[in-house]
Amino acid sequence: MKLGIVGLPNAGKSILFNALTGAKAESANYLFSTIEPNTGSVSVPDERLDALARLYDPKKIVPAVIEFVDIAGLAKGSYKGEGMGNKFLASIREVDAITHVVRCFEDDEVIHVDGELSPRRDIENVNLELVFADLDIVTRRMERASKAAKGDKRLLGEVDFLNRLIFHLEEGKSARAFVCDGLELEILREMPLLSAKPVIYAANLGEKDFAGDLEEHPFFAQIKAAALEEGAMVLPVCAKLEEDITDLSPEEKQLFLQDIGLEHSGLDRVIQSGYALLGLISFLTAGKPEVRAWTITKGTKAPQAAGKIHTDFERGFIRAEVVAYDALIECGSMAAAKEKGLVRSEGKEYIMQDGDVVLFRFNV
Repeated sequence: MKLGIVGLPNAGKSILFNALTGAKAESANYLFSTIEPNTGSVSVPDERLDALARLYDPKKIVPAVIEFVDIAGLAKGSYKGEGMGNKFLASIREVDAITHVVRCFEDDEVIHVDGELSPRRDIENVNLELVFADLDIVTRRMERASKAAKGDKRLLGEVDFLNRLIFHLEEGKSARAFVCDGLELEILREMPLLSAKPVIYAANLGEKDFAGDLEEHPFFAQIKAAALEEGAMVLPVCAKLEEDITDLSPEEKQLFLQDIGLEHSGLDRVIQSGYALLGLISFLTAGKPEVRAWTITKGTKAPQAAGKIHTDFERGFIRAEVVAYDALIECGSMAAAKEKGLVRSEGKEYIMQDGDVVLFRFNV
């Protein structure tokens, strides 16, 4: 999974990126301090791997990995190439989902690109740049489809759909808020639309606000309202606080989080939100060589999950020997789970479940 961190200049995205990845991306109190995208990979926290390691004593533990991309700041006219526009748009095309950092903190020493704080306006400004870039793509496809429809009336439905989508975008609405299904949804997915990408709105709050009642926070309410309109997710964060605890030991970090009433760090919460947003789950493989987590999309069948490990596993798939993680841990060993009949033999139509511990049988 690759998450792109975007936002207006000085929204705190580079600080959040540094806190999430432990990197040292440049952040400064001036516009476009991020020029080239910064990337950082982090392991996905998964306590199940530690428990399986205690059973198998493997040579190595391999967690799933998520990649964060700190993308150059956006400015008005980015869709026309102004500011860091071209780099900004090209970088967004490469990510699976967007973490949009929205400034909700007051600080006279940190300038705001528009002079005053307004999270709802900031969200609209970023979305409009993506929408305008998408309009160009959809308009060109509609023109091609219109010409082709003169000789193939079956394309008239596509032309109608594209015209409705253009009208929707011209109203300043994102493609992810456009309701469609069936063939229309397939056409939408074929086009590399930026405003169709799933979004997590990271409300970047000040330390005092973050510890307070968010339901009473006017800026947070603005973001929730904007997200509700397009089915996006909202995640309250405090980038400065996350940066401050980066170098603490795991024990110190956990105590600090407990003191402020949190169970999980910002990294954990962003990853959890990303998995939920993209419909991702993890299955597990375990043995003496390694214990490992593999990320797949919900609804993936066993042969395709096997293909995540190696293409030969999918090509020569015979069956999957599956046991639920909780059942395996309760039994204490794979042998005990088999004795209790908890290890199942699943075929090609089996849909993988989160936490499946699996051994794939194959022959090529």
